[in-house]
Amino acid sequence: MKFAIFGDVHANLEALHAMLTDAAENDCTDFICIGDIVGYNANPSECLRVIQKLDCPVIKGNHDEEASLDTDLVGLNPLAEAALSWTRAALSEEEKEWLRNLRLLRQVRDFTIVHATLDTPSGWAYVMNKFDAMASFSYQFTQVCFYGHTHAPVTYVKEGSVTERREPVIRLETGKKYFVNVGSVGQPRDGNWRSSYAIFDYDNKVITNRRVEYDIQTAQSKIISEGLPEMLASRLLLGK
Repeated sequence: MKFAIFGDVHANLEALHAMLTDAAENDCTDFICIGDIVGYNANPSECLRVIQKLDCPVIKGNHDEEASLDTDLVGLNPLAEAALSWTRAALSEEEKEWLRNLRLLRQVRDFTIVHATLDTPSGWAYVMNKFDAMASFSYQFTQVCFYGHTHAPVTYVKEGSVTERREPVIRLETGKKYFVNVGSVGQPRDGNWRSSYAIFDYDNKVITNRRVEYDIQTAQSKIISEGLPEMLASRLLLGK
C-alpha cells in the first residue's frame, strides 16, 4: 500500500493534475489531502472537485476555513487577503459548506494528519524549526504525523531530543517519532518551484518526498487573467 499525501494545493489545477499523474506512475493506491485546497491561485472550484472525486481523507487548512466564512478578513498579508476575497466570490455556497465541515485533525490507520500543529490545530501556528516541532510531539500519539502549512518539505524526528532532516527519503525506525511536512503542491516556498508531496510506502515504512514539474505558465496566465495580484503569478517560478 502506498499513500500519496499532499496539501497546500492552493487552487493550482495544473500542479494538482501533475502531482496526481506522478502518484499514479509511482503506484500510489491511496490519497490523503492535508488541507488548503483553495487560495492564491485561480482554480479553487476545479481543484475542490478533483479532490472530492478522490474520495479520500481530507482535513481543513486555514485558507479553506477563511474561504468558507463571510467574516471580515483581518490579520492577513495583502496577497492572501486579495486572493481569499476573490476565492470567496468564486466558490459556491455548497462548496463553502463542504470546506467548513472538514475536520482539523484525523487519524488514518496508525498515523495522524493535521494542517498546522497538533497542540493547537485551530490556531494555525507555523512549525519552522525543531523547537516549534517539540510542542506537536507532545500531542503526537502515533509514530508518524503528516502536516503542511509552511509550504516547505522537512521531517522532524524525535528520539529523546528532536532533530531536523531534509533528505528526500526517510526510513522509519522503531522507537522514533516523525513529524513530516510534505511541502506544497500549488505554491512551494523552499526555493524550488516544482510541486512537492510525499509518498508513504506503508508496508516498507519509507517516506519519499517527490518534486514534480507542471505547466507553470498556464497557472500564471490564469492568475493574471482573473485579475489576481501579479505577484501571485511571479512568485510561483521563484518558489517563494
